[in-house]
This record gives sequence, structure tokens and C-alpha cells, in this order.
Amino acid sequence: MTRRQKVLDQVAPPVAERIQRIENTPLPPNIATLLDEAARDVPNAQAWVFIENGESITFRALVDEVNRLANGMRAAGVQARSHVAVMLPNIPAMPTTWLALARIGAVSVPVNIRYTGHELHYTLIDSDADFLVIHADYLGAFAKMPQPVPRIAGRIFVVGGDAGEHARWQDLIANSDVEFSQDVEPVLDDLMNIQYTSGTTGLPKGCLLTHRYWLTCAKAHSDCDFRSYKRILAGNPFFYMTPQWQLLMAFFQRGTLYVAPRLSTTHYVEWIREHKINFCLFREAYYREPPGPLDADNEIIRVNIYGCRKEVHADMERRFDFVVRSAFGMTEIGIGTFMPIEEVDMTGSGSCGITSPFRECRIAGADGNTVADGQQGELLVRGPGILKGYKRPEATAAAFHGDWFRTGDVAWRDSRGYFYIVGRLKEMIKRAGENVAANEVEAVIGEIKGITEVAVVPVPDELRGEEVKAYVTLAEGVERADLTPERIVALCAEKLAIFKIPRYIEYRDTPLPRTPSGKIRKQTLIQEKPDLKVGSWDRVKSCWN
Repeated sequence: MTRRQKVLDQVAPPVAERIQRIENTPLPPNIATLLDEAARDVPNAQAWVFIENGESITFRALVDEVNRLANGMRAAGVQARSHVAVMLPNIPAMPTTWLALARIGAVSVPVNIRYTGHELHYTLIDSDADFLVIHADYLGAFAKMPQPVPRIAGRIFVVGGDAGEHARWQDLIANSDVEFSQDVEPVLDDLMNIQYTSGTTGLPKGCLLTHRYWLTCAKAHSDCDFRSYKRILAGNPFFYMTPQWQLLMAFFQRGTLYVAPRLSTTHYVEWIREHKINFCLFREAYYREPPGPLDADNEIIRVNIYGCRKEVHADMERRFDFVVRSAFGMTEIGIGTFMPIEEVDMTGSGSCGITSPFRECRIAGADGNTVADGQQGELLVRGPGILKGYKRPEATAAAFHGDWFRTGDVAWRDSRGYFYIVGRLKEMIKRAGENVAANEVEAVIGEIKGITEVAVVPVPDELRGEEVKAYVTLAEGVERADLTPERIVALCAEKLAIFKIPRYIEYRDTPLPRTPSGKIRKQTLIQEKPDLKVGSWDRVKSCWN
């Protein structure tokens, strides 16, 4: 009997009963309380291990560290509801800061560490940041912001390296007490994060996420299969949503979060094996790595996949000898659907599962009304703990039908309640797990003198899922030699993170196709040739295809 089959043979209550149990179990009143409960139950267990250097901490020691930092930050002026931007890599200071802000009742604003000064400035302004915690390695981007942000002057804490004129983050902990007291404890519906995600408006949108958001997401992942996940791998950067709920999932499980230093296609399976991981997220890119003799040497109970081709699902399970189950989630809702672990007949079906705990899902037409099973429409989600809205009210208004969040994904539901994602309404390019808004890239390229039209579209890519391609039309009298692809890329790099910069650039000698209302027909561009790379300049290969 294979190890995968042994996992599947474990008896659990019916899925409906499991969901009811999860939803009927009271949540901790806030994130910090969950940490306290774990420290009470397993004080000497490891809360996390950072893979790169092996740095670890017990739950008891983590409570002390979080309390010291919370006291230090409060002494420096951070209060309940203060907005604190955090630009840190995957080092212990990142989750420690997040937990300290949760303790205080302040609001975390995670910042992508690859942001340019332009993007960092936008995030600080849009989020109304009162403070900034930043690693010394990213002070270069901070220095290149187009304008200073007076609101955070004298309120910058630097982790590692030379802090220069700013305060040192380490000093916030060094002389602080391990006991923390607060008159008013945060409650479930208090704001915890302003989490930025790229949207169709062109600029990243700040999702307003509460303590309840993180706890419901973590609780659902922790208990939906009635299994024990003591060793959980976080492979994404901590400024994303996934490592944050995975940390709380480990707290619920009284387990350990193993934190990878960065995304790595070549090392991921090795980390799973070496650290005896029980649960993680998995990408098709890991499956496309050359097979190895130790692929099935692991202690995985379940991996979650998102957007994986159904054709490789069964072979992925065979090769790695672990259970692979689909799910659907996004920054705005956390978890939306999940595939129960026992549903072996759904392997390779392409379904992302059934409605998860704490959520309701339905398929709606353009008018917001539910369509019949089998018909395509937009996937809508509601439930306790989804985003309270966006930082910008107009974006919030456009994103909801009543209290139902519009995911922007085209989907359908079968008669048994299983959902299937078939496309996207929103113009979003999903590159290696990064969301790239076409409008944001178009806005930057459109500012380049000599370009009159631009359209950004996704190009299928085996390694990264999708790559970014830009069609550009030059102004009359401007030659390609005057505005080379290298020049366009260089100008993009001044305002865009590297993952947003187009890999492919194609010049058009005629106007881009448009609808009667004047909108560019991107679908016409996508469908005009079978291989969108042909006729394009490739930024990575520095050549024409």
C-alpha cells in the first residue's frame, strides 16, 4: 500500500459534518490570543523554523519576543489603529512584526520587497502609513521615491545593516518588557491588514482585512480534512497572504511553520523531503522539474494546487506519492472553495472543489442573479471574514453585488456543488504567482514619449504560467531605432517591479484594433496568431523571436 493510500484510508466524519464543526467552534477573539493559546498548550514546541539559516523559536519564547516588540513599538508611538508599512524579506522580523502589530491592535501594510521607489511611494500614500519598518537592503528604493512622505518622517525602523539616520528595529526589542498589557483588546472585526493586490484599475488596491479574515482562513485550512498537519511549508514571500494564514494554521495545529527564504522551483521538493513537511501549496512548475529518485520520499498528507492543468493531476500524485487537492482563494476572500481530501474520483476533473467553511459561493450573470447549474457566469463569494472593502470606496462599490464579492472569475457549478474555473473577466496576468494588472503596465508605457498606443496581454508560459507582452504603436516620425525595446524596458524599470516589466514587446505599424466605443480589442490581438512570442522582442533572451 502506498503512503498516499494510507492517508486516504484514515477515517473522518462526512465533509458536511466537518464544515459544521468548524463553523460552530468559536474563534479566538484576535490573532494574538491564538498565539497565547498555542504557547499555553505547547510552550516548548517550535513555532517556526527559517530554512535558510535554521533560525527557530519556541511558542513561549515567541510570546516574549512579540510582547517586547509590541512594547517597544508602542513606546515609539505605534498605537491601536496606527498604519505600519512593513517591507521585509522572509526573515523572523517579518512575522514577529506582524504579530506585534496584532497585539497592539495596529494595522500592518505588507510591501512587496521588489517594489521600486515609485511603487513604494504609492503604497505609503494610499495606505495612510504612519510608520515604516524596512530592511536596510531596500533603503535604496526608499531613497528613490519621487517625493518624501512627511507623515512617516522620524517614524522609520530599519532591520539589519546600517540604519543611517533612522531608528533600529532591534532597539525596539532590546530594552522592552516581556509583559504586555492593554486596556482594550482587538476584536475579530478590527482591521489587521491593508493587503495590496493588483487590480483592473491599473494600480494595486488595498484590501481591508480583519483579524476574523486571517483566523477563518487559517481555521478552514487547518481543520477541513480532519487531519494533523504538524509541519507546514511556506514557500511564498511573507508580504503575500499565504504565509500569513499558514502561520496561523500552524498555530491552530500547534505545529511548526517552515519558512523558505524565497520562491524556488529547483529546491521546493527538496525542502519538502528534508523537513518532513505535512502540508504546503504546490505549483505545476515543481512537477515540470526533471523527475528524481527521491520524489516520493516525503511525509506529505496533502498539498493544495491552484490553477493546475487537470491533465497532469493524476501523474503528479503518482510521481510524488502524495494527495493533491485543488482549492480556490484570493486576497479578497482568503479561502473560497476546497476539495475534500477523500474525493479521489475528482482527481483530474479540473474542479476547484466545494464551498469552504465560513463561505457561500454562487455563479451569477451580469445582473448579479444566480444562473442554473451547468451555466457559466461570474463566481461570487460572501461570508464572515472576507474583505471589509478596498481602501478606495469606488473600488469597493464596483467589486460587490450587495454583500457578494465579485471574484472576476468565470466559472460554473455542477449538480453536486463542485465549482470549475474557466477564465477571468478582469484583465489580470498571473505570472509565477504574481498578479500583474495590465492597466498598470499600460499606464507606465503610455507615459513614454514617442508611444501613442499600448496594449498589454498575457502570453502562455510553461514555467511561469503567463508572461507579460506589450504591443506598442510609435508616434509619426519615431523610428524603432529611436525607441528600442531595451529603452522601453529601461523606462519601465524606473516605475515597475521586475515581474511587471514586459518580457515580450511587439511594434505595430498600424493602429491597434478597437471596438466601436474605442476600447482596444485585446482578444483580437491574442487570437491573431497561434504563438504570441513570434514577432516579439524577448527581454530575457535579448533577441527577436
